[in-house]
Amino acid sequence: MAEIGFYHLLSTPLERALPKLLERACAQGHRVIVRAASPERVEHLNAALWSYEEAAFLPHGSARDGNPAMQPIWLTHHAENPNGASMIVLVDGLEVEDFQAFTRCADVFDGNDADAVEAARSRWRRAREAGCNLTYWQQTASGWERKT
Repeated sequence: MAEIGFYHLLSTPLERALPKLLERACAQGHRVIVRAASPERVEHLNAALWSYEEAAFLPHGSARDGNPAMQPIWLTHHAENPNGASMIVLVDGLEVEDFQAFTRCADVFDGNDADAVEAARSRWRRAREAGCNLTYWQQTASGWERKT
């Protein structure tokens, strides 16, 4: 059964938190899909990954770049897995229909937006009812803290 981690952003925006989550996922051996709500959002996140740190490099691409099989991280707004990802990162309140296609899922949501929090709670309930293994991570001043 897929493991789904819910990541509750509180102190930094997605554009700053996402690169660190992706670095960790890649270090754990995952190929990753990042699914966003629109082509514009994909391009915004693409730009953020190129510029999040001057000395850092996080190999990634999107449809604009092509060659998805060569990309360890693929940014998309489609329900696809062209790079053979084992992990999916969902942003913008998106859901994945087939959790079994991935060994790990990260649902990243803005904890400063009451509607986003309530939507995440609904996704949590549906995933729990589907029998998924769930974890909840809350952003703190010192990093991510696993909550029970």
